[in-house]
Amino acid sequence: MKIGELAKHSGLAPSRIRFYEASGLIRGVARQENGYREYGPEALWTLDIITTAQSAGFSLDEIRKLLPSAQDNTWQHAELLDSLERKVAEIEVLQQRLARNKAQLLMVIETVKSRPEDLACADRAQWVLGRLREGRGAVGALPRTAE
Repeated sequence: MKIGELAKHSGLAPSRIRFYEASGLIRGVARQENGYREYGPEALWTLDIITTAQSAGFSLDEIRKLLPSAQDNTWQHAELLDSLERKVAEIEVLQQRLARNKAQLLMVIETVKSRPEDLACADRAQWVLGRLREGRGAVGALPRTAE
């Protein structure tokens, strides 16, 4: 199939498909006499793998290692599983960090909402900062403010 057909079926722009080809992610592309690219049926599933892996957080270099070997077109199952398990572990670390960030932000919101109204504006800010410093031990280190 020509690049226009592949773009239509994959939902990707032709320029992106050419980029993946130039990056070595799509292989086995033939050229017709007129110079047009001719993609085999495997190009579509390769693009599906690339876009799915990118949406899961894999870089193009990581994806290149996930695809079948260029020499014998076989999957490296052990390396594939290792890469997938490593990515799951990275996602879990990111989830933990995001949970801590969320807890910190919720604490900031609650502290700002519960500040005394009878204090002057500058005093309110100092009161909020004082409460946040006190709460660091319970939630984790809040980002340092400029002093």
